[in-house]
Amino acid sequence: MARKPQPNPPKGSKEHERRMERQRARRAVDKKHTGSMTKTVNGKRVVSKSPKRDGKDVSHKKALSKGGSNKNGTFLEPPSKNRSRNYKNKK
Repeated sequence: MARKPQPNPPKGSKEHERRMERQRARRAVDKKHTGSMTKTVNGKRVVSKSPKRDGKDVSHKKALSKGGSNKNGTFLEPPSKNRSRNYKNKK
């Protein structure tokens, strides 16, 4: 019986590193606009999302696939605009 493919790439792969870079960017935006990453709701600590980020994507000025990083800068933009840019090689 064949093993199911992993939903996420394994640790140490380029895809994993890029995913972690995107996650760090989202967390930085949330922390910048809310002041902290967690809030207390009914006595439980939960991760809070920045209200400014609602419905928006955190985009990188230089795409991660093109060698960019969070140091190059990030900004918020609508998902349709962010995802319409096709950074993959054209055939």
